[in-house]
Amino acid sequence: MSLGPAPVLALLVGIFHVSLYVLIRGRAGQRVPILLLAAFLGAWAGDALAGRIGGDPVTIGDFHLIGPSILAWAGIAIVVIIAVLDQRDPRRPAEAQP
Repeated sequence: MSLGPAPVLALLVGIFHVSLYVLIRGRAGQRVPILLLAAFLGAWAGDALAGRIGGDPVTIGDFHLIGPSILAWAGIAIVVIIAVLDQRDPRRPAEAQP
């Protein structure tokens, strides 16, 4: 059983875009593994989708780059939106107690 180039390149694209996100934002905290997973899966799905649609002018062999990059950022955005919506104020339970 051999590993094709698509998962490896998707992992590299995901790592690059998460690194770029952390560089822009300044920190990511404990969300980095989840961001990496979301970006990896997004990049892998983006390559499959770009392969079906066609028309991606930037490729590395058979691996497309624009589609995976877009879906990697979509995965990062989904994780960030969920993290923002799930933020909890640690003082709220203390205020509820009499």
